[in-house]
Amino acid sequence: MTRGIDYGNLMHTAMRGLIRTVLQDIAERGGLPGQHHFFITFDTSHPDAELADWLADRYPGEMTVVMQHWYDNLEVGEDGFAVTLNFGDSPEPLYVPYDAIKTFVDPSVEFGLRFESADDDPSPEPTNTDPDRDANAPSSKDAPKSDGQVVSLDSFRK
Repeated sequence: MTRGIDYGNLMHTAMRGLIRTVLQDIAERGGLPGQHHFFITFDTSHPDAELADWLADRYPGEMTVVMQHWYDNLEVGEDGFAVTLNFGDSPEPLYVPYDAIKTFVDPSVEFGLRFESADDDPSPEPTNTDPDRDANAPSSKDAPKSDGQVVSLDSFRK
């Protein structure tokens, strides 16, 4: 049996490492520079994801959070990150494993990553949470339109 190179998983690992490096830099510098902000969509049913029961009930499959004006307690680890975000004036701590991340987008610089598995139904844009729940979250209609490209790693798989 010939052993092949699994480029898809190698790319996923590298891109999740990039997210970890970006978040670590933000944590060490004490905030986001300039107009940078992140839309992070993650699998709320991931066994290692930690979020309030009411959030898990409201978003049983996936959820998009926004890191922009208000976030606190950003802690970046090897396997995931913890952060407290504001949902309608209610601070809630979250823990997001890197392998639960489905999309990571920084619209300020037209950068985005999409992680897809063989059983995912790819969608062209990340799904935004109810912006009324997060006073700091812009709605997807308010997000800047861009011609930037989201890198889909499935194109590298056979």
